Amino acid sequence: MKPLNHTISLYRNAYSGLAPATWWLSLVLLINRSGTMVIPFMTVYLTQHLHFSIGQAGIVMACFGTGAIVGATLGGWLSDRIGFYQVQFWSLFLNGLLFILLGQMHTFPQICACVFVLSSVGDAFRPANSVAIAAYSAPENRTRSYALNRLAVNLGWSVGPAIGGILASFSYNLLFWADGATCMLAAILMRVFLPPVPAPAKSHADKNKNQESVWADKIYIWFLIFAMINAVCLFQFNSIVPLFFKEVLHLQEWAIGLNMSINGILIAVVEMVMIFHLEGRYPNLIFITRGALMVCLAYLFLSIMPPIWACASLFMVIITFGEMFSLPFMNSFWIQRSKDHNRGQYAALYTISYSVANIVSPTSGAFVVDHLGFRPWWMITAGGCVLSAAGFYWLQKKMVKA
Repeated sequence: MKPLNHTISLYRNAYSGLAPATWWLSLVLLINRSGTMVIPFMTVYLTQHLHFSIGQAGIVMACFGTGAIVGATLGGWLSDRIGFYQVQFWSLFLNGLLFILLGQMHTFPQICACVFVLSSVGDAFRPANSVAIAAYSAPENRTRSYALNRLAVNLGWSVGPAIGGILASFSYNLLFWADGATCMLAAILMRVFLPPVPAPAKSHADKNKNQESVWADKIYIWFLIFAMINAVCLFQFNSIVPLFFKEVLHLQEWAIGLNMSINGILIAVVEMVMIFHLEGRYPNLIFITRGALMVCLAYLFLSIMPPIWACASLFMVIITFGEMFSLPFMNSFWIQRSKDHNRGQYAALYTISYSVANIVSPTSGAFVVDHLGFRPWWMITAGGCVLSAAGFYWLQKKMVKA
């Protein structure tokens, strides 16, 4: 009975003290991400349903990443001018309409163009959302507020691919309608439960502060480079890994969806408590280094595993723990280096680095797989993880010496 009480107390403490607005924002994200059905199956849809080549599928995903860069830049710029609330609302609502439109596109040029616009609109949400969480939370629980936000995203991720796999078994067109509907529903719920917040008026002093450039923070720029390398490796499980599960392990769409949902379920159950228990014990970069090495281990395992379903599930468990040690502490790192007057700049640049990774990840993966096959690519990916881990560790040593 005592261990049970201790576990209940640990979960209660991990979730206590967060602002109500933070909870409402996370609920909106949960609804939105529960409809994440199109992107996890995009490469499978393009190659198996529309009969595109793997190279063409990689180009489509590159369009997604390019649009994300435009969206992140636009979202950060608009957040400073019209406020983070309006950017989030219109990004969600318009993204829903664009997902439905994407389902009606069938030619390669049409899909490339629609994916680019969809990603541009959708990723404007990310920097605005980062600024919103910082605005709604207190400094002492900001890291947990971001973790709750990630929990909502990943809990939705555990539901979306699983439902998406079932819907895809009947009709891929259902994926686009379901994804679009949940985006618009999330926007409406946001309007109902989180009243509009006007853009804050800026004093003359604030305008002078905003002239300080994030590019002057050399530690942060190096951090973004290594984070981007890590993301290129990590994002393989959103693009090339599902294709590997389909073509090499011969899993059906519903089985791919269930395996992908392991990621969200583990994050939902473990991450908040893990952060509450570990936060502050070591510098953020030490945790990030360990996470990158765990992602490396996952891809090494993928390169030698036999083609059976259980190994696919084990891969998802390993890479999820690598993600949990990396991404929450990355958020903590950039938040600590930013200030109130330039947090939007830091958030936008952080989002852009991941958008670049969204371009490089599927295109490089598709190119290598096309020419060398899956398993050599997993070895190369593992090497990229080691490089990023070494970079994070070097940055930590550099900061200690400074």
